[in-house]
Amino acid sequence: TMPSIFSYQSAEVDWCENNFVRSPVIAEYYNTQTGPQFGHSLLLPSSHILLISICGVPKHHHPSPSPLSFLLAGIFSMYFHMTLSYVGQLLDELSILWTLAVAYSFWYPKVYFPKCIKTRKHFFWLCGVTTVISTLMSFIKPAFNAYALNCIAFHLLYLTWRELKKCDDKRVHRMAAVMVMWWVLAISSWISDRWLCGLWQAINFPYFHSFWHVLIAMSLLYCCPLVIYFDVSYEMPSFKPKLSYWPSDSWPVVVPYVVLEEPHKQC
Repeated sequence: TMPSIFSYQSAEVDWCENNFVRSPVIAEYYNTQTGPQFGHSLLLPSSHILLISICGVPKHHHPSPSPLSFLLAGIFSMYFHMTLSYVGQLLDELSILWTLAVAYSFWYPKVYFPKCIKTRKHFFWLCGVTTVISTLMSFIKPAFNAYALNCIAFHLLYLTWRELKKCDDKRVHRMAAVMVMWWVLAISSWISDRWLCGLWQAINFPYFHSFWHVLIAMSLLYCCPLVIYFDVSYEMPSFKPKLSYWPSDSWPVVVPYVVLEEPHKQC
């Protein structure tokens, strides 16, 4: 009989970590524990731009996406790795697709809009239609979805390179370099887990997909402030953005964020 789409291990994909080793109800224990890192890494920067839009700018150029939409990606990732179900796989992959669609819709610079798109409202519709079509196509062969989603990173890296060519701020270039470093480590871990699983299981260390969760979260922690920095530069030019680090630039582990140099209305 056909397995239920909600059943354990009914997904097309099974990562390298051995199943049900540390828990009788959690298929991939470490992948499940690290899955929410994706959503958490997006929550802080998205909350920051939401705070800017509410407190700092009386007439913001467009509403900011809710941090809740980003958290869902982490929650669904945790559910997928806990059950390895077909539904979990689709929720995990499609939540990332829709999170990217939301980010593109709100933060994609107008200067890069297709020539046929004149306003952000039209761009919203373009992103929405593209995302719906991509969602329907994702059901054809879900195993390919992860590869397609990872390819979007190359477009983001290309946009970053385009923006860096126009920017002389060394702090921005440094943050972009750190972002790329974490991304290279993350994608290397993802590929290693997918293609070299036999090697890692032979040495009893099949945990590189959990490394991917943590490393891509670190990359996004730097990517989101960069996106916000460029968004403010384009949409709110009177508010000069500046990248900074909490608690201090000298600390080895920091949280990057955006500050506005000019005075603005306080909450």
